[in-house]
Amino acid sequence: MVRIELAPEVLDDIERFIDHPEQHEIANVAERVGEILEGIQILARNPLIGRPVGSGKREVVIGQGDRGYVALYRYLAGIETVFILAMRAQRESGFKH
Repeated sequence: MVRIELAPEVLDDIERFIDHPEQHEIANVAERVGEILEGIQILARNPLIGRPVGSGKREVVIGQGDRGYVALYRYLAGIETVFILAMRAQRESGFKH
């Protein structure tokens, strides 16, 4: 099975996802974070499932609608590792870093 590594900046992205619903009193914040982590784990079994976006990077959509997120990652087959580089809400226009 492929190993998954998160860039330190991804933790900032996830924190931003947590802060937004809390500010707007949206329920089930923990459930949403669980869905994100579950979606990332799909890459451990299917690392090439995301669409290619250039420079060896790929994007995978996790969830849908207001619960949709996009993870930018790179898969290195030689060391069987997926590096999650950044995440954003599906409605955001681009990655923050």
